[in-house]
Amino acid sequence: MEMKEVVNEVKKFVELECKKPESCYGSEIYFCHFIPMVSYAKMLCRDFEDIDKDVVVLSAWLHDIGSVMKGREDHHITGANIAGQKLKQLGVDDDIIEKVQCCIYTHRGSRGLKRESKEAQIIADADTLSAFDNISGLFKAAIFHENLNQVQAKASVKQKLLNSWEKLSPKAKELIRNKYEAAMILLS
Repeated sequence: MEMKEVVNEVKKFVELECKKPESCYGSEIYFCHFIPMVSYAKMLCRDFEDIDKDVVVLSAWLHDIGSVMKGREDHHITGANIAGQKLKQLGVDDDIIEKVQCCIYTHRGSRGLKRESKEAQIIADADTLSAFDNISGLFKAAIFHENLNQVQAKASVKQKLLNSWEKLSPKAKELIRNKYEAAMILLS
């Protein structure tokens, strides 16, 4: 199977999993998180010549599949496993599967995991950048999934954005600086 076909199959797989009634976040996550995140990942790829863009795109589509299918807790681990199984089914080379799994495993900023490749940093950055486009989703998660009240949710969202900002690469900060500054003003 050509890589373009693999990417299309992965995209369809993620969309279908998001639309299932048992999806932890519903179909909103596909449109409000996955699509913008993939867009940011592709944008960040433009700054590098020596990266595997196929790994970045596959990782972007699959980075939160563990959260969708199994819940947020340890979703970087469950997601890496699910991605490996899916990519194996699609006949993807083991080398690419391993790189995708590494990107998914290390994308979580809250775990402080070391990113050893440019591809992994792009995935972590793109994931964070998409959060600045979906602050309402962060509030929804804080209120409905973390059971916080509005005051707690506001503090939680602000802290998540502050923490995320600190972990971004300089290029990613440059892309999102205006949204970050606006969010900090609104959340003060």
